[in-house]
Amino acid sequence: MKNFGFTLSKSYEINLDKADRALVEKIRLKEPTLSLCISCGTCSATCTANVHQNTNLRKAILFVNRGMNTEAYNELKNCQFCGKCQLVCPRGVNTRNLIFNLVKILEKEVNHAV
Repeated sequence: MKNFGFTLSKSYEINLDKADRALVEKIRLKEPTLSLCISCGTCSATCTANVHQNTNLRKAILFVNRGMNTEAYNELKNCQFCGKCQLVCPRGVNTRNLIFNLVKILEKEVNHAV
């Protein structure tokens, strides 16, 4: 098999009917500014931890909305809470509080699933 300079990722199925929307609402109650997020990616682009430890708030929010809680937890567990993401957010999302609450809630969810 020839190498053409790219690889194909394994495909997976996302069943949005099985996604737990109650979890998203629980997080939104803890941090209401989540509703302001437009998933622009500015937070992830400025994240220092993202360069070294694969921390991506934008991806984590997407994963939570899709019901992929383990993946969301893995994206955020290495956050250093430096606050850069909060400084650059164009919508004023309280990202530090959002990440703190997301990690706390997802930690319980992921541990119950294991």
